Amino acid sequence: MHKRTATIFSFFSGSGFLDLGFEKSGYEIGFVNEISDAFLSAYKYSREKMKHSPPKYGFWETDINEYLGERQSELRGFIDDVRKNGNIVGFIGGPPCPDFSVGGKNQGQEGERGKLSKTYIDLIVSMSPDFFLFENVKGLWRTSKHRKFYDSLKETLHNAGFATTDRLTNAFEFGVPQDRDRILLFGMKKTCISKKYYIGNELTAFPWEKNILYSIDLMKNMPWPDKEQFNVNEQTKNPNPLLELLTVEYWFNVNDVVNHPNCDDHFTPRGGIEKMKTIAEGDVSKKSYKRLHRWRYSPTAAYGNNEVHLHPYKERRISASEAMAIQSLPAEFELPKDMTLSNKFKTIGNGVPFLLAKGVAQTINDYLGEAVCNELQAIT
Repeated sequence: MHKRTATIFSFFSGSGFLDLGFEKSGYEIGFVNEISDAFLSAYKYSREKMKHSPPKYGFWETDINEYLGERQSELRGFIDDVRKNGNIVGFIGGPPCPDFSVGGKNQGQEGERGKLSKTYIDLIVSMSPDFFLFENVKGLWRTSKHRKFYDSLKETLHNAGFATTDRLTNAFEFGVPQDRDRILLFGMKKTCISKKYYIGNELTAFPWEKNILYSIDLMKNMPWPDKEQFNVNEQTKNPNPLLELLTVEYWFNVNDVVNHPNCDDHFTPRGGIEKMKTIAEGDVSKKSYKRLHRWRYSPTAAYGNNEVHLHPYKERRISASEAMAIQSLPAEFELPKDMTLSNKFKTIGNGVPFLLAKGVAQTINDYLGEAVCNELQAIT
């Protein structure tokens, strides 16, 4: 039997963190759509630096709504081309989430960005990929008024012939040194999967936990170090060496952040240095001015809305290279020198942690190898 591959069509791609996780798991990135010129330029730049080929169907700086209108036939043509070789099509994307975030605008489905979640679902229904992944913040799952909207999106997919499964997933579970919850919704066309793998509109036996490395209970219950007095450049030992792989300092060292091309990319405050000095290492209790603890995982990597993360033992904010390490990106991933600091930290904070993306991509691959009808084999 011919081993088919899955070609990924990526939407709301940012600078490509989610896509990179899929690519490293054996998928082909065929199409990339991102409306921000700065983010798309960074995506292209990083691929060139890593010597990755450009997507076959190109980079598109386009409003996603156009694929439900004047560009509909163009996108459909790309999809048809993939299927000519008997390969399958997957859509992945995380629509902008501030309107559903507890710390964001909380305007929900009526917000300008909130509306894009429905647009993405409408596009999935219109283009009918073989499978899709939808990623968003936990507020869409846990906040009652947003949950009604989320459930309506699922109903739209079910009415269009998709079976789905979802899970609230923490990046920590996949080895990311960061406490970051995200809702992941995965779906497949019922016509693509064997009947024993779905009941009604629900996918069955999806191996959500197969590639998970650490449990949330472990994260919450282990004796992580608490706050300690901030001392510039003081050397300390890890009190829990068995958990070193989940610490900020481990990732700083693995990615050699002090020699990374983006090591000097950090904000220099006009004031506030004295305030910084008073914040203890590990004090992340406030909304802003959180000082990371070198021997603990980071809070959610969110660098907008005045949220400031301070270096554990230096008198400054963290650098872009350090923020990317916290997002578990490979050391060879870098952002353009001419990209503004604001855009660098925005694209880093918006991105899906690399190891989370890679783990979920592999999980989907495992499922495709088992559940897809016509003896479709796993991606190679």
